[in-house]
Amino acid sequence: MAAESPAMRRVQVAEHPRLLKLKEMFNSKFGSIPKFYVRAPGRVNIIGEHIDYCGYSVLPMAIEQDVLIAVEPVKTYTLQLANTNPLYPDFSTSANNIQIDKTKALWHNYFLCGLKGIQEHFGLSNLTGMNCLVDGNIPPSSGLSSSSALVCCAGLVTLTVLGRNLSKVELAEICAKSERYIGTEGGGMDQSISFLAEEGTAKLIEFSPLRATDVKLPSGAVFVIANSCVEMNKAATSHFNIRVMECRLAAKLLAKYKNLQWDNVLRLEEVQAKLGISLEEMLLVTEDALHPEPYNPEEICRCLGISLEELRTQILSPNTQGVLIFKLYQRAKHVYSEAARVLQFKKICEEAPENMVQLLGELMNQSHMSCQDMYECSCPELDQLVDICRKFGAQGSRLTGAGWGGCTVSIVPADKLPSFLANVHKAYYFTRGKQSLLLPNLEAGFGSFLEA
Repeated sequence: MAAESPAMRRVQVAEHPRLLKLKEMFNSKFGSIPKFYVRAPGRVNIIGEHIDYCGYSVLPMAIEQDVLIAVEPVKTYTLQLANTNPLYPDFSTSANNIQIDKTKALWHNYFLCGLKGIQEHFGLSNLTGMNCLVDGNIPPSSGLSSSSALVCCAGLVTLTVLGRNLSKVELAEICAKSERYIGTEGGGMDQSISFLAEEGTAKLIEFSPLRATDVKLPSGAVFVIANSCVEMNKAATSHFNIRVMECRLAAKLLAKYKNLQWDNVLRLEEVQAKLGISLEEMLLVTEDALHPEPYNPEEICRCLGISLEELRTQILSPNTQGVLIFKLYQRAKHVYSEAARVLQFKKICEEAPENMVQLLGELMNQSHMSCQDMYECSCPELDQLVDICRKFGAQGSRLTGAGWGGCTVSIVPADKLPSFLANVHKAYYFTRGKQSLLLPNLEAGFGSFLEA
């Protein structure tokens, strides 16, 4: 797998209505014809929320909604970006002076992240210019990785323009790192599944080293994505980064409690690995080492024997340095229990007992409860939508993605699907005047297209 590069194939654009429309819009915008097209799918995380950046495995699958970019390399050193959605304004800059403003979550900055990641990987100072027209049908700020898909797409665009080669794993690692230029301290799940997805299967994504394993989902059930219609842009708020820092601080306090060298510990998984104990045992260590009451910065400093200045400048990220309350016990409890649920989910899929849909549903329900109570990344609309989905036939339902809005994912017995869709639409969407149920197709993932 490590040596496999993204797929490239020739297509007849005239046979693909969306490509043909994109080609026509490109010609209208730039007065020329694109040389190639690149696509990256969104994803739905079935289980394993907020644990990739803690070092733990996750279980996502790609969806058919994607980002598609039409590209023409040009002889100037100018990068021109346009979007088929008029809400996203055109952008132009020098390809050799990429500046990413972390204070503004503008759409083009995600493209610049992918471009800069590839540029820095190869140590290039001079990049050729290009004209790019972006088309996406992943609902924005919905927890389905529209932003990461754009970063990945931009990375592959840049790689193709340069005529270089990288494996899918290398691309995923570069794009995961480069998305942090936008200020989000994320893990690598979104970029990994966008590159490593295969049709007909979910993937267990593991880190350090990055690898993906097929997980065969039950044939008698359907995973349904439902959008709460509450938008949440994790780069535009500090919610996400606060959780990352709380997990980092919890890892350091747990390491200190167990007399480990805590200075370089960043992830909760590192503490478990250094102790060589199970996830269940880590939950017991958490009970002993951390208290449920919130920690303030002064108490954290006392526990670690550091100054407030050291805490702010050496441990916390820039947009979390003013945070006054950290819930370390709750965040660690969620991460260790959620990591265990991912492994249980995979085991049930492998063993395929008769009641597997029920068992998988129970794990998804437990996951949502932990996200709701211990990680506090849900919202009233998500909780309502989860309850409605369960009421009308879902064996399990949970928020998916970062949370605080976005989507739910539900496991629904196939024979209950028509009534489930009708009833959820009536109970949640009808009063809002929206049509937001999505049925995910298992996707083949990533690639670029040359016009035949």
